[in-house]
Amino acid sequence: MLYDILKPIVLAFMRLYFRLESRGHEHVPRQGPVLLVANHSSALDPPLVGGVCPRPLSFLAKAQLFEIPVFGALIRRLNARPLRREGADASALRTALRLLGEGAALLVFPEGTRGPEGTLREPKTGAAMLAVLGGVPVVPVFISGSGRALPRGRRLPQPVKVRVTFGPPLAFERPAAGRKEHYEAVSRQMMAGIARLRDAATGDASPVGAGDEEGRPDGGAGVIQARRSLQIH
Repeated sequence: MLYDILKPIVLAFMRLYFRLESRGHEHVPRQGPVLLVANHSSALDPPLVGGVCPRPLSFLAKAQLFEIPVFGALIRRLNARPLRREGADASALRTALRLLGEGAALLVFPEGTRGPEGTLREPKTGAAMLAVLGGVPVVPVFISGSGRALPRGRRLPQPVKVRVTFGPPLAFERPAAGRKEHYEAVSRQMMAGIARLRDAATGDASPVGAGDEEGRPDGGAGVIQARRSLQIH
């Protein structure tokens, strides 16, 4: 598999160029479906987490990338799956649930889009829906340094030190009622798990999102929000 061939090469480069370190590998289940949820500050985040994760990861990427000659075929062979951003269909959620149903380890970003280094923003509910509907363990991940290495708008990465930390798995049950509120609560718990890793790594206790560490509701748990929260930018 191309993924297995390229992973050690890319990892060696990242360890040299970014002085990449990783911690908490023991928290990632070696078999069975698992959802990894991480903060998102850079386009480098997927390969950084994939490089140090002890098992192959699957990703979701916007469908337009798959239309690029050669590149589209390449990322598909690297376990990426297309994600359409237009419309209100549930294709992204179905794709992600299918991957989990096949026993994959899937990386998603609850914040949906890239933000400033070290800042945890309000989560959307797509990752929570995956965790609850899929009934899978959730491993929080904190990525430190990627937003300085390659922030939004920069073309070439800088040799900035990067660290990836995996936290203990979280488990969430299906709600008996009030699914919207339950998804919002699960989303906040996911971000709180990431925040604990950030605080332990940096000594920073700044809040998640614009409110307190519990965050604020994102205004709904509809299919459009689920789809957007799974996007990789």
